[in-house]
Amino acid sequence: MIIIADGGSTKTNWCLVTEEGKKVYFNTEGYNPYFSSTEYIIQSLQESLPTDLEKDEITEVNYYGAGCSTEEMRNIVKEAMQAVFTKSKVYIGHDLLAAARALLGNNEGFAAILGTGTNTCLYNGKEVTMNIDSGAYILGDEGSGCYIGKKLLVDYLRGYMPEVVRNLFWETYKLTPDDVNEQVYTQPRANRFCASFSKFVYDNNVHIEYSRNLVRTSFEDFFRNLVTHYPDYQKYSFNCIGSVGYNFRNVLEELVVENGMVVGNIIRSPIDNLVKYHLDMAHQL
Repeated sequence: MIIIADGGSTKTNWCLVTEEGKKVYFNTEGYNPYFSSTEYIIQSLQESLPTDLEKDEITEVNYYGAGCSTEEMRNIVKEAMQAVFTKSKVYIGHDLLAAARALLGNNEGFAAILGTGTNTCLYNGKEVTMNIDSGAYILGDEGSGCYIGKKLLVDYLRGYMPEVVRNLFWETYKLTPDDVNEQVYTQPRANRFCASFSKFVYDNNVHIEYSRNLVRTSFEDFFRNLVTHYPDYQKYSFNCIGSVGYNFRNVLEELVVENGMVVGNIIRSPIDNLVKYHLDMAHQL
């Protein structure tokens, strides 16, 4: 039995493939090694993996995760996986590679992630060949759920929200400006906190123009600061994975066309395509 997993900063999607080819899906929280230690990941997995999962019978774990871009960060996750799946061969890859493989398979092209965070790359059909650093949630991550959430929170703190939106925000969250600042600056996982408000933007029907403009300006920043800096970017189709890109795809597709690209695949999660990629590769061996 083998496992393929796609881990974002908020959630990890897992698929167990049995010897008979049956696929079993389940979820845990996300494990970004910049915010989660080996010990934390082990404890979380022990508490949240399905109780009937026969870990000793799993021979291979292919885990792609947010933050797993360097050997040091990958080792934090690998040690945790090896401690939980003791009989398995463990492979740890970057979630950007998972996105590229799920979106493009063995074809070259442009791939992006628009979820809690942002990432982009060029892919040659096997590996990522170019990646412009997203800057992560403090310095960059334009277009992400965290970026949209930060713009919303800034408008709230500064009193720039339309009154009907501000009233709905208060009714929904009961957060004072002091509460927001405490969560962002003193509590762990501020990126998840900020990203959680992208759902409010998506659900907000009291002032659609405000929400749409917030998303549009976030995606404009994404294209201006990241996408358009790839050489000959307009020759590629725009392919994207992530809940933010998927939920706001009507606005995203407008920006794709305005920036001279063709809309490619825009999907919520890579897990199904990623499983197919690994099974196809296994059949080629």
